[in-house]
Formats: sequence, C-alpha cells, structure tokens
Amino acid sequence: MNQSTANTLIPAMRSIQYKRFFIPLCLISLLMSDVLRPIIIQSLSDAFLQVTVFVAATLGIYYFLLDKFPQLDLSYVREKSPHLEVPIAAILGALPGCGGAIIVVTQFTKKQASFGSVVAVLTATMGDAAFLLLATRPLEGAIILIMGIIVGIVSGIIVNAIHPADYLQPLNVKENNVHQPYSSPNAQRLNRTFWRIWMLPSLCIGILLAFQYDFDELTVQLSEYIAYFGAIGALFVVFSWALSSKGENYQQFAAEDAPNIPYSKFNKIMQDTHFVTTWVVVAFVLYEVIMTVFAIDLGAWFINYGFLAPLIGLLIGLLPGCGPQILVTTLYINGIVPFSALAANAISNDGDALFPAIALAPKAAVVATLYSAIPALVVGYGIYWFY
Repeated sequence: MNQSTANTLIPAMRSIQYKRFFIPLCLISLLMSDVLRPIIIQSLSDAFLQVTVFVAATLGIYYFLLDKFPQLDLSYVREKSPHLEVPIAAILGALPGCGGAIIVVTQFTKKQASFGSVVAVLTATMGDAAFLLLATRPLEGAIILIMGIIVGIVSGIIVNAIHPADYLQPLNVKENNVHQPYSSPNAQRLNRTFWRIWMLPSLCIGILLAFQYDFDELTVQLSEYIAYFGAIGALFVVFSWALSSKGENYQQFAAEDAPNIPYSKFNKIMQDTHFVTTWVVVAFVLYEVIMTVFAIDLGAWFINYGFLAPLIGLLIGLLPGCGPQILVTTLYINGIVPFSALAANAISNDGDALFPAIALAPKAAVVATLYSAIPALVVGYGIYWFY
C-alpha cells in the first residue's frame, strides 16, 4: 500500500468505526477453531437456507401487496371515532414489522391518538420477529398476531377507561432524528447481484429441506456442498449488514435501518432481510456454542425450569428493538423455548416503535411499556398453566 492510499484509508477507517463488525469477526474467529468449524458452518447454513430465504420471500410478498393495495400502508389512519380508534391501533400494531406501531406513536405525540391506542399498538406489535415466525411457522404466527390484536384491544380500552385520552402527551415534541444507513451505490449493486444469483437456488434447497428431503441419496458430498453454499450466503448477508452502518449505539444494533434515500422496495427488502438474518445467525451460533463448549442443554433447562420461561420472554420483550425479540422467536422455532414464552415476549415487546416513543414521549413510552407487561404476564402464564 503506498503512502497516499494509506493517508486516504486511515482517516476513513477512523471516521466510520464499524462496531457492527464485532458480529462477523466473532463468526470468523469461531470458524478458525477445528472443533467448532463444522458446527458453525452448519449453523450458518441452517440459518440461511431454513430461515433467511423464507423471510426474504415473505417480505417480498408483503411489500408487493403494499404496492397493489395502498390502503394496507395505513399511513392515512386518522380515525376520529372513539370506538374504532383502539381496534385500528391494535390492527396496525399486529402488521408485521414496526411501521404501524410507529405511525400510532407519532400520531399520539401530535395529539391525534389517545394514550390507550399507544398501549394497544405496543401490546399488539411483534415487530420484525413476526416476519420470521410467519415465514417458518405460519400457523403459530397467525395465532400470535390474532392474540396480539385481541389483547391489544382489551388493554387499550381498559387504559382509556382509566386515563384521559391525552394522558402523558408531550407538550413540546422534538424532531426525531432517524438513523440513516451507510450504504453506497456500489454496495447496493453488489447486494442486488448476490440476491439475484443466490435467491432461486437457495429457495429451492430451502423448500426441499422443509420437506425433509435427504440430499445424501444423490451423492454423499452433496449435503456438505449445500452446507457451504448456505454458510457463504449467511456470511455475505451478515457482513453486508455490518458494513451498512457504523453501529454507534444500541439502537443501530437492535433496530432495522431506515430506508435508503431514494427509496427502493428491493433495497428495503434486502435491508430487512439482512437485519433479521444477522440476529437469527447470532441465535443459531450462540445456541450451538453454548451446547458444545459449556455442555448446557437449554432445551432441558427450560423443561426443568419451565415456570420461568414466560417471565424470561416478558423481560426480553421489554428491551427496545426487534433484535432481542428475534432471538426469542428463533429459539422457539428450534424447539428450545415453549409457546408460553413466545406469547409473553410477543405481547410485551414493542419492537422498534419504542425508540421514537422514547425520543418523542419518554414518560408515555415507559408507562405504556409497563402496561403491556401486565397482559403479557397474564397470557404467558395462562398458556403455561393450562397447556
């Protein structure tokens, strides 16, 4: 490297401190271990071929429907009818992703929605974890979304009966600075090229794996090649996510990135897929490492201490952002945590909507979050004791 190149690169590296890069660096370190390498490769492959491709397909369908049916965007929601406001807020919250919840929170700060509607939307929302659950376990996903709507409506109505509509509304609203991702046109083109090459064969393999197809029947080495194919896909996605932002704070780790400007539907699908995939990979790899290195069977732990599962799911749900909630959903999909923990987490978690809520109306955000924990506790332990 010549001096001029070094003088250009060093300041750039200092100004863009990719703290997100901690995750892919950990993966590379684990891959260097002869003992852990096969386990990590298989975990990466499973995360990509059994989850990522289905999440990407689900996101594609979702955004396609938004284009075809603009009313599903629900940005026009300014309902004045008192008896419809809370149900509409709960339905907005139940939509996969965090857009609906952010709309209601923003309307609350503008005095266009009641405090009960904030509680309803935060109770009903599952955030980006809903995409993961719907893509891999559609029946359970539908049950959780319907449950969230019902519990959200009941919670919102009760809260509005207790408090006035303008309870904890901020007097002076500060503009919320939304984090914009750092994604160059070259990086976006590289991502597009990758997905155009990888998506179709990955989806075909993923469907065959979902139907328990045994690739060893063709050749013994085929399963190994598929594992490497999926692992490469997962690593590319994680590195792409890591390089798309500085990751300077917790929000930039735990929340999805705002869309690039100018907006592109394809880029938005890639962004959301990369975010969900990264947290799924973290969950898969972390579980396998704990099982292998520390010889701790999390599944057995939850069986022996199952009465704590709903409480743990609830407490994780109180953390802002969708990342921690994706971890819980991933553990449920892998049969580690019970449905009661998933339900408690889904009801208590507020997704990315909690970040603008904290920024615009911090008191309302804290109280609404605590209120959403009450039905989460009731539903989680109700499912645990009866089923």
